[in-house]
Amino acid sequence: MFPIDIRPEKLAQEMADFSRKLGQGVENLLNADQIDTGVTPKEVVYTEDKLTLYRYKAPEGVKQNPVPMLIVYALVNRPYMTDIQEDRSTIKNLLAAGQDVYLIDWGYPDAADASLALEDYINGYIDSCVDEIREAHGLDKINILGICQGGAFSLCYTALHQDKVQNMVTMVTPVDYQTPDNMLSAWVQHMDVDLLVDTLGNVPGELLNWTFLSLKPFSLTGQKYVNMVDVLDDEKKLKNFLRMEKWIFDSPDQAGETFRQFIKEFYQQNGLLKGTVKIGKRTVDLKDITCPVLNIFAEQDHLVPPDASRALKGRTSSKDYTELSFPGGHIGIYVSGRAQKEVTPAIAKWLDDRG
Repeated sequence: MFPIDIRPEKLAQEMADFSRKLGQGVENLLNADQIDTGVTPKEVVYTEDKLTLYRYKAPEGVKQNPVPMLIVYALVNRPYMTDIQEDRSTIKNLLAAGQDVYLIDWGYPDAADASLALEDYINGYIDSCVDEIREAHGLDKINILGICQGGAFSLCYTALHQDKVQNMVTMVTPVDYQTPDNMLSAWVQHMDVDLLVDTLGNVPGELLNWTFLSLKPFSLTGQKYVNMVDVLDDEKKLKNFLRMEKWIFDSPDQAGETFRQFIKEFYQQNGLLKGTVKIGKRTVDLKDITCPVLNIFAEQDHLVPPDASRALKGRTSSKDYTELSFPGGHIGIYVSGRAQKEVTPAIAKWLDDRG
């Protein structure tokens, strides 16, 4: 073992540095501008109820893939994680790589939305957005990129509407909701979701947010604030830290009926894997998916374990199935420097290779 260096002069220097960073940090916090929610220019092309469909503006001089891409994000967080900052933006890099990018922003459900069911989101909102894009481009089919819960929705949508989907990409998307290493699933297996929804109506976003943070309580609720001291004196790094904090705690409420269905049919019954999920009057069968599929998962994902995503292999009828494993976590797959260099270009190339 190495002896601990506790020389008085070293401790004094560390305390001085700590005090300097705190002082500069207070000034930086006081001078911080409003934290933005997405950095890439976009325009509204469609709205329905709380939903907004955005189209992102392509950089000049970049030849675009003629088949546009629709990003379907999860309901439980805000989609600007995909465009969190200038140098860590999945959307910006997709645009630079020639993709024509649309994104669904689900908005903030309120009491009027408590009765919305999975059918409303999948056969209603997603289908309306797909049709809007198809009509705008004069195409029969478009590409879909589904992320996390949005990936599960995209799998359901494609199985039910394969005639409208050219290629499908899933990122950190669970298919098997009962893998042994899925702590979140273990927590909800015996939850009385009927009592929860019947009591609360919509499920508060704050409740879900603290549930997710509790999966890694030390690193996500304590250690990161200790580490924050190291960036307090750097205005740019501090703003990036605040952007992430804003996103973490910007959690919409969940429409009660959709939450009830999703927990019961996906988590408690593992219905996506077993082929028992019902959307309206139809049952979702992943074998009805015939288009090319790119399945991307993160090796250190604590929310969607890799095996939960790998379960998609062999479950569809696609003759063109590709997996991409990323050495990172659930959030790092969007925002890490390595992800910007590896994941986004791989998505663009895979799509371009398939016309």
